[in-house]
Amino acid sequence: MNDAVNRQILLVEKPTGKLGPEHFKMVNGAVPEPKDGEALVRTRYISLDAANRAWMHGATYRAAVEANTVMAGGSIAEVVSSKAPGLTAGDIVFGDTGWQDYAAVPAKHLTKMPKMEPMTHLLSVYGIAGLTAYFGLLHVGNPKAGETVVVSAAAGSVGSIVGQIAKIKGCNVIGIAGGKDKCHWLTSELGFDAAVDYKDGATFKALRAAAPKGIDVYFDNVGGDILEACLSLMNNRGRIACCGAISQYDGVPSAHGPRGVPGLIVVKRLIMQGFIVMDYMDQSAAALADLQSWVASGKLKVQEDVIDGIENTPKALIGLLAGENRGKRMVRV
Repeated sequence: MNDAVNRQILLVEKPTGKLGPEHFKMVNGAVPEPKDGEALVRTRYISLDAANRAWMHGATYRAAVEANTVMAGGSIAEVVSSKAPGLTAGDIVFGDTGWQDYAAVPAKHLTKMPKMEPMTHLLSVYGIAGLTAYFGLLHVGNPKAGETVVVSAAAGSVGSIVGQIAKIKGCNVIGIAGGKDKCHWLTSELGFDAAVDYKDGATFKALRAAAPKGIDVYFDNVGGDILEACLSLMNNRGRIACCGAISQYDGVPSAHGPRGVPGLIVVKRLIMQGFIVMDYMDQSAAALADLQSWVASGKLKVQEDVIDGIENTPKALIGLLAGENRGKRMVRV
């Protein structure tokens, strides 16, 4: 193993504007030796998420990614060797390995995963994306049958699952996405009742037409102007689940931010709550049972966007931030 090469993608500079390929470089490092309590793992699939970009700004629910370090990121990996009880060679785990072939990770920071095919489902519908959609919608948004649910970044890894779960729960579902092709996909393939193309420049008008009775639940992945448009259309005692703010991560955010805060929240008696999926992990078994049942019955369709080659990871993240993907994007290492 000492003769093996550990390809690593470094963040060489924190971007002040839009993220570009110049902010990364690939180097060949040494394969680490696991210490007591650690496992040496080989990365199989790297998860790409908008949060990767947010980590470059500063500390969030995790430490910031610093310049000239291995780019942080979660992955599905295989245990090569272990100096920790409970993990043996061949086990499949999820953990923050970073963008590299090999990592030595404390066992307490690894989650043992079931062996299944396709393995990619462990990053999408049965991974952080699926659990985020499940808990954010059902535990924070608390939708009821017959209500109108709106989700932004609806063609993405989380949003595409949110909309489908809302349909399973008997809701009227409207997705907000970028481009006519994505919007058509949401309605024709995933069963959304309507889709709004934010790129056409008339988001509020289109939303108002799609939701004439107002919005009861808004699942927010983007923040900014789209959050502002939805706030104006929320019904009294509506719920807003704040999952992310991708419009603020890369480049220049909206100059004024969402107006109507806190005025509309007060007048309409709205509940607006942020959440982190890790807060609900003690309930993950029940969530996974539901997700697996829905996938098996065909009620929940899984869309994955798999890019080959660790060298393509920076380009794949940049593309995700530009909205290139449908469903969960990941890199096969």
